[in-house]
Amino acid sequence: MSTVDARVRHDWTPNEVNALFELPFMDLVFRAQTVHRQHFDPNQVQTSTLLSIKTGACPEDCKYCPQSGHYNTGLKKEKLMAVDRVLEKARQAREGGASRFCMGAAWKHPSEKDMPYVLEMVKGVKALGLETCMTLGMLNEDQSQQLAEAGLDYYNHNLDTSPEFYDKIITTRSFQDRLDTLSHVRDAGMKVCSGGILGMGETANDRIGLLIQLANMPKQPESVPINMLVRVEGTPLEDAKEVDSFDFIRTLAVARIMMPESYVRLSAGRESMSDEMQALAFMAGANSIFYGECLLTTPNPEKNRDLQLFARLGMRPEQAIDKADDATEAEIRQNLVKQQQDALFYDASA
Repeated sequence: MSTVDARVRHDWTPNEVNALFELPFMDLVFRAQTVHRQHFDPNQVQTSTLLSIKTGACPEDCKYCPQSGHYNTGLKKEKLMAVDRVLEKARQAREGGASRFCMGAAWKHPSEKDMPYVLEMVKGVKALGLETCMTLGMLNEDQSQQLAEAGLDYYNHNLDTSPEFYDKIITTRSFQDRLDTLSHVRDAGMKVCSGGILGMGETANDRIGLLIQLANMPKQPESVPINMLVRVEGTPLEDAKEVDSFDFIRTLAVARIMMPESYVRLSAGRESMSDEMQALAFMAGANSIFYGECLLTTPNPEKNRDLQLFARLGMRPEQAIDKADDATEAEIRQNLVKQQQDALFYDASA
């Protein structure tokens, strides 16, 4: 095979991407792995832990989401988690080998009363030496700047699917709303985490359209989660057709080729994947996972299973980039003690 082009491009066309999807499977995976090796250690996987800091009663109507207040999924609504409790979970994640701690809240956007607590969470997790990531819904320019100044490394805001299919899945915010949030995040100097979900009834052209939207951004996302729909009873997509495993791997491989310097994350749906399928996903260029027993409100493979798989494959978790700043951590904890514990709990859905 001729030398594989592993350049970062921002001018992908539908015909080019379709041609990648139509390659023989082995040729596509080989090309993706070749691109991957030019930019990453092929035996290293970035590991993130995801914590839901505020669960349920979201006003959005995303058809895939058990946290939407529009559907009855039996999910218990919870208040915003206390800052101290979040930091304890972050410590546990660090001790378990995670290099990035992601915090998610079921909001359309953070309110003014939420922001002080959210910012303290970012500062505290950062002081532990972990990379920080949040997903809080839509952000305006000021909120993005506040998060960046607090030390937030990544902001997650998935595009979910193509612009053409988007309003079949979500009607409470537009595709442009999502692009605007990502623009605010980028302008504030944070890194972008943005990807999509497979298995919502989208066509092959919709998958192409999603990847083109991501790859042709002025700067490609540093992290690209590729999710397999977890069908939850009570949501409109509970009976959606299961994604073919090879189609899923093809999408990972094409994402790796189109976004050669991005971390491609094997995300939701891993619980149902065999070790062999996950190994094939890593071969196709996936090099990031969520690590731990729960992914917001859906199951995720246990840590021990992940570590056993890494050992069998001769792979290893990527190490955290910083060591904990004990002085900063102590200062933050001292400030938190001064606050009344009750003030850290309130009904965020009220």
